[in-house]
Amino acid sequence: MDGVVIPLLLPLAAWPLTRLAAGAPPRLAVWLLTSAAVTLASASTAALAVLTVAGLSLLPPVAQFGEWSPQDLRGMDIASVPWEIVSGAVLGLVLVSTGISVQRKHRWLRGVMRTIASTAESTELVVLADAPPVAFAVPFHGGRIVVSQAMLAALTPGERCALLTHERAHLRHRHHVFLILVSLAASLNLLLWPLRSAVAFQVERWADEVTCARVGDRRLVASAVGKAALAARTTGAPLALAATGGSVPRRVAALLDTRPRRPGWRFATVTGAMLAIAITAWSAQASVEAAADLHTRIEAASLSHHHAHRSDGVIGERPDAQAATRAHLQ
Repeated sequence: MDGVVIPLLLPLAAWPLTRLAAGAPPRLAVWLLTSAAVTLASASTAALAVLTVAGLSLLPPVAQFGEWSPQDLRGMDIASVPWEIVSGAVLGLVLVSTGISVQRKHRWLRGVMRTIASTAESTELVVLADAPPVAFAVPFHGGRIVVSQAMLAALTPGERCALLTHERAHLRHRHHVFLILVSLAASLNLLLWPLRSAVAFQVERWADEVTCARVGDRRLVASAVGKAALAARTTGAPLALAATGGSVPRRVAALLDTRPRRPGWRFATVTGAMLAIAITAWSAQASVEAAADLHTRIEAASLSHHHAHRSDGVIGERPDAQAATRAHLQ
């Protein structure tokens, strides 16, 4: 059971991935970081569950219900009291935090959909007349791009085209899926928050590059991103895929940087991919082995428990059998 701690600590080793992925193409970086975050979060949550179940298995009521011997489990060093308490508490907090995060996202989405419904517009583009400068994509119900009149007024016609193309790129490439997955992963394991921030940035960079390919003018896209960010108010919407998201100065700098990629970006990308695969594989393997080890030990304790009961039954029946024999002879 010692290996169960590995999935709880490996998310720390994933932090260098954010630096290695910074020089990779945005699309590859998003896939790499999201996959690592989901795997690491799943493995760490499974490890907490294994430790919690191991602790609960030592309780007499639980052992009686499962028909195994808690004394035999203690002899196997299956868990220790501090780990039982800490793991159970952390698992409970993680599940509550994740539930609150999901509820918050759902509440925001319902509010946005009510706002869209009140405009009586069924087209992809929904323009809000009486709203502060905002522009974002809503990925559900067929996909909607919500933009206010104030935001459109702050941009030139070319910048408006770039802004809307950016939001359409979010919908077309389903960027909300990556954000939802990495947000849930970060809720399950707080050590993964750096990966969440990195994915949010790389998703915007991905949409920026798609916009540049379609518009054909990187300076125009940079101008649209910068002006939209200055005009918009930061709302912190959990599922808003907005051109004003991420680190805007870094995005603008990347858009205006026309120099060729540094020669080492391919090496950094390959190194990051190998590191991600190694970390996630190790974490998944450790959690699976811990669960299998727990199952084996509980099964052994259960067999020992049933064997002891059968032995007690046999010993207890002998005096009765002898008495019955004597009565029969008399």
